Amino acid sequence: MTAKTLPFTLAQLEAIAAKVPTPFHIYDEAAMRANARAFRAAFSWVPGGFKNYYAVKALPNPHVLQLLREESMGGDCSSLAELQLCTAAGITGADIIFTSNDTPAYEYKKAAELGALINLDDISHLGFLERTLGGKLPEFLCFRYNPGTAKTGNAIIGKPEEAKYGFTREQLFAGYEAARARGVKRFGLHTMVASNETNPDYFVETARMLFELVVEIHRRLGIRIDFVNLGGGIGIPYRPEQTAVDLAALGQRIRQTYEEIVVAAGLSPVRIAMECGRMVTGPYGYLVSRVLHKKAIYKDYVGLDACMANLMRPGMYGSYHHISVPARAGGPEKTYDVTGSLCENNDKFAIDRRIPDPQIGDLAVIHDTGAHGHAMGFNYNGKLRSAEVLWTGGTAFRVIRRAETLQDHFATLDYPGLR
Repeated sequence: MTAKTLPFTLAQLEAIAAKVPTPFHIYDEAAMRANARAFRAAFSWVPGGFKNYYAVKALPNPHVLQLLREESMGGDCSSLAELQLCTAAGITGADIIFTSNDTPAYEYKKAAELGALINLDDISHLGFLERTLGGKLPEFLCFRYNPGTAKTGNAIIGKPEEAKYGFTREQLFAGYEAARARGVKRFGLHTMVASNETNPDYFVETARMLFELVVEIHRRLGIRIDFVNLGGGIGIPYRPEQTAVDLAALGQRIRQTYEEIVVAAGLSPVRIAMECGRMVTGPYGYLVSRVLHKKAIYKDYVGLDACMANLMRPGMYGSYHHISVPARAGGPEKTYDVTGSLCENNDKFAIDRRIPDPQIGDLAVIHDTGAHGHAMGFNYNGKLRSAEVLWTGGTAFRVIRRAETLQDHFATLDYPGLR
């Protein structure tokens, strides 16, 4: 079970909302830092060193990236914009890993220019990267492995054999041979086959699969893998009845697997990496909104000033996000659909959900929006993306992204009356 409580009081939230109009996303800095430290401690045993490359796509704000850099995290990037965000936040060189697919040449050029670790998604990209970089590959390359039917995926990513990502098993061996022949000196191995997974067995099994590949690659090719990226995908307990993954216990189980396979084969030390985003910041973000309307027709509705443009996951995936009404906590509950104002019937944060019965003007707080929340925002219906706030305790906060204005929205239009 996970208690769905708020780190701030209603009075603190109202004081912030008096200065930052709703809706806005707010992030708990102290909680994110503490979680990052716990993650690092769970893998402090790794002989070759451990680093989590934070998945920038989860919360692409340089203020957050900077605080995670201060907690020894790197950046997992998949686009030019994400590379530039990392650089601006002081994440540089091999503290960046660039994992992309269907990648344009200019992104590979930028990643190489920055000294980022490049993780190839496709065997044909070996030649493409070589041509892009003027006929010379980097000294280090990593390959993304897609295990196909040898490994099950989960609901978000789907079946590996139906996913567009990665090398097949035989392509993996061929790729390492070809890369060595073209001058690559150091090699990495990566996979990513689940998202928001809360069963720790899944990650132990993934580690076992990759560690066994490390041994087989050395046996068949004589190539020593010195970097293994276990991917991301550690989930969070969105629902109160769910339990968070015990990072310390997971770290020890992966340690045992490492010792059974890699150490026993005489191939230690190996650097181990992960690329978690959701687990690092997700539970520590909240979408703060106000109740605008209540409607009673065939069902009862609560309408917020936030909408799917501020948080896409419930409408896109049917995902659960807990909703608190701080002013009515402990009071009578009622069943509602909680909606936004988009001209789409899936613009709903909750369907048939019992919540404390709100009054118009109350603050409603949607939990667990610190990853894939603001980042997945959009402008359909001309809705403007909200502000982001970093909460530092009490009523102290910093606006780390202002809300969009109509001028921002129309800035790329060259049309009279909209300039």
